[in-house]
Amino acid sequence: MNDNASPQESLDLLVVAQQQFDRALTWAGELKTGLVDYLKNPKRTVHVRFSLTLDDETVRSFHGFRVLHNRARGPGKGGIRYHPDVTEHEVAALAAFMTWKTAIVDVPFGGAKGGVVCNPKELSRAELRRITRSFVIELGNTIGPHTDIPAPDVYTDSQTMAWIYDTFDVLHPGHNNRAVVTGKPIELGGSVGRDAATGRGCLNATERLLGDSIVDGLDSIAGATVAIQGLGQVGATAMELFHERGAKVVAVSDSKGGIADPNGLDPEAVMAHKQETGSVVGLPEVMTITNEDLLAVDCDILIPAALECVLHSGNAADVKARLVVEAANGPTTPAADEILRDNGVVVLPDIVANGGGVVVSYFEWVQNLENQQWSLERVEERLETKMHRAVDEMAAMYREILDGNDHDDGTIPVLRDAALVVAIRRLSDVVLQRDIWM
Repeated sequence: MNDNASPQESLDLLVVAQQQFDRALTWAGELKTGLVDYLKNPKRTVHVRFSLTLDDETVRSFHGFRVLHNRARGPGKGGIRYHPDVTEHEVAALAAFMTWKTAIVDVPFGGAKGGVVCNPKELSRAELRRITRSFVIELGNTIGPHTDIPAPDVYTDSQTMAWIYDTFDVLHPGHNNRAVVTGKPIELGGSVGRDAATGRGCLNATERLLGDSIVDGLDSIAGATVAIQGLGQVGATAMELFHERGAKVVAVSDSKGGIADPNGLDPEAVMAHKQETGSVVGLPEVMTITNEDLLAVDCDILIPAALECVLHSGNAADVKARLVVEAANGPTTPAADEILRDNGVVVLPDIVANGGGVVVSYFEWVQNLENQQWSLERVEERLETKMHRAVDEMAAMYREILDGNDHDDGTIPVLRDAALVVAIRRLSDVVLQRDIWM
């Protein structure tokens, strides 16, 4: 398998995001002068530095940042990640993805993202708590229930969100501050169904797309073979839910490697082995493969649920799936999009496929503002409605673009283009209606 991208291809996620945006403009129609720059670039980037005394009494400085890409449709919304390699470029790209994601799934948010440069694996719980509280203090009023609302991301979780809420609440007494953050513990106003929301949204979106006759020869999850790269919260949920719908999961992987069995894997056995050993690798009576091998597994549906830019010019031609469902953010480069399209592989883009997380985050925000607690049935029913509508609008736009252009220049749209056009037009309309002046 050729897993080396072309030297001319950028794997910088911000470059990828901007290339995807520029490509979608081909079909978005004429936009008002200056509007493209407004939509493309972040509204605000906040950098903070703070120092802490660690458990061993040494003092260390930390660098954090929060990018607010756009808030024309509502408060910024996006996760905070703790990672030693997190960069402003990466966070800016993810904030842009969130702007388009919130627009296509039609929730009243804009895009944002944040990060702290640190290695959580080398830090104690107490140190992570102090980092979180210091970061929130430094961010000050740049976050808030009606300005910018964080959520969990890489190496942050509901406990991290509890610390964020508590710190903000102490700094802003006398108000209902629960809506400052989503992904909280249930006891602090978190929503039931939030942990599984992204994986369940992937299922909802895939089912709707397959029922729309866009993927040749594949009209149902039942009986389909599935490979999943990445077995974190999203990948594990997708494995369980797709299996429940009658799919045969033939390969999965985590950061240490993967396993495959053409006869189908037992999700319970896979997760039990992973919890016991720390990896899926070594599960008895199955074949061991690499993460790169997984992308080329013979299957109907490939679900990249781990890292960005894993499908690129060097390996896209090896994909044997009929449908790629982007559970991760930015897993497919623009060059890979074209290769996959030319090979008849449909890509359900990330801004639709993994939109379930922000949809249920919106539900949590609404519940917090109204001091309510919805049932799991209500959350899942409304999530399905939102995901189905997003897929329907994307599919309708895709057909509109196909029917309305002669493609003499050789440019042929993909579903990502259609989803972005829906999002760009929706946001553009709001900007012009508001007559943005600052």
